[in-house]
Amino acid sequence: MLRLAITIILALAAGAAAAQDTRLQSLDTLGAGRDWAGVGRIDIDGKGFCTGALIAPDLVLTAAHCLFAKDGARIAPERIEFRAGWRNGRAEAYRQVRRAMAHPAFTFGGEKAAERVRNDLALLELAQPIRGTAVQPFETGLRPAKGDRVGVVSYALDRAEAPSLQEACSVMARQDGILVMSCRIGFGSSGSPVFSFDTGRPRIVSVVSAMAQVNGAPVSLGTALTGPLAELQAALATGGGHGPAAGARVTVGGAQRDTGAKFVRPGGS
Repeated sequence: MLRLAITIILALAAGAAAAQDTRLQSLDTLGAGRDWAGVGRIDIDGKGFCTGALIAPDLVLTAAHCLFAKDGARIAPERIEFRAGWRNGRAEAYRQVRRAMAHPAFTFGGEKAAERVRNDLALLELAQPIRGTAVQPFETGLRPAKGDRVGVVSYALDRAEAPSLQEACSVMARQDGILVMSCRIGFGSSGSPVFSFDTGRPRIVSVVSAMAQVNGAPVSLGTALTGPLAELQAALATGGGHGPAAGARVTVGGAQRDTGAKFVRPGGS
């Protein structure tokens, strides 16, 4: 039943118009990137990167699959570094990761791609908090509704030295904690924050999990924060995140039998 429902949603999303989506704007100057310094590049074991966002002075929100190597092995926290506001070879702050916690329900062992996306959240606890006026944590908000306008700030392989902002894209569909969006992402965009601007200030309402292609049309898939983020924070508060967690990185390509869509891992590592 879930397979049919998700297939229908993605098929509808592929046919939706995104004519009002804004283009990517490079945040490669101090002025352009000032309000987004809380978004940073997560360098992973010197071999690749994801995107993450500060939600507390010592906590970075990202995608769970960024914590795993291609062979499914868990990457040690000390091999992960958060570079807040990374731009043109410099960051507003550099922090090593003391502890990394993937959502307890995140797994990749089965064939249910929907469950992987739904729980594809992780928190990085920094070795030292980031304090100061230049880098401010973002607030989080409730998941947006279908048709709502959102924005995304992301790094990618073709823009690894500065983030880009797409200030307006749309939520094409949502179901069971998964958002299907028209936002433009690329390899390296895993964990990118998706923002709502309906309160007049940006609030993170989703995290980029994967790219998908449906009938040749690209869509991005995001994890809704309502529920999973609270569960993740509770697990971290009880001392989780020290040992290996279940799951593995979402692999590149391949038609998923439970969605009817071709999923592509946007992580750079």
